[in-house]
Amino acid sequence: MNMELSRRQFLGAAGAGLAGTAFGAFGFGEIEAAYAAAIRPFKLVNTAETRNTCPYCSVACGIIMYSKGDLKKGEKAEIIHIEGDTDHPTNRGTLCPKGAALLNFVKAETRLKYPMLRKPGSDKFERISWEDALDRITRLMKDDRDANFVQKNSSGVTVNRWITTGVLAASATTNETAWETYKVVRSTGMLVFDNQARV
Repeated sequence: MNMELSRRQFLGAAGAGLAGTAFGAFGFGEIEAAYAAAIRPFKLVNTAETRNTCPYCSVACGIIMYSKGDLKKGEKAEIIHIEGDTDHPTNRGTLCPKGAALLNFVKAETRLKYPMLRKPGSDKFERISWEDALDRITRLMKDDRDANFVQKNSSGVTVNRWITTGVLAASATTNETAWETYKVVRSTGMLVFDNQARV
């Protein structure tokens, strides 16, 4: 094997070899083992990965949430880490400062976790169940639609409009969720329909 080696390359390689041998002779050979032993175990070991969408803005960056706790064993799953999804076409694993701080958003004590209702004339909100909240929303929407639905315009043309209620949808959803939302809203006759990307 014929190898071209300049004097400078030879001296550099010899110096690196000499330095490595000297470190080993001085007892630094076990530094790597000691350093590896001092590092705590990888915190995402034995966690469940859940892919989701960042809730902040209309960009819809992909995130991965890591949670500990086996639901099959009756344990409560707790999110311990959130990071950008490298396979997501929107953000390719990157997150803005708000997205990078999502764990604080999830763990915030001030975050609304349950439906709250402020009754007419009251000065405080009361917690209600999800069933009561959905029943109340459904009842109010049905009453409003029955009272304000326009089946035909002044010319007698069928229009099937409901313009007294509208929906502000989230743009940070999947295409499938957005399509379903659009179809449900339009099927009721609602014309007032927008999303947060335009607000």
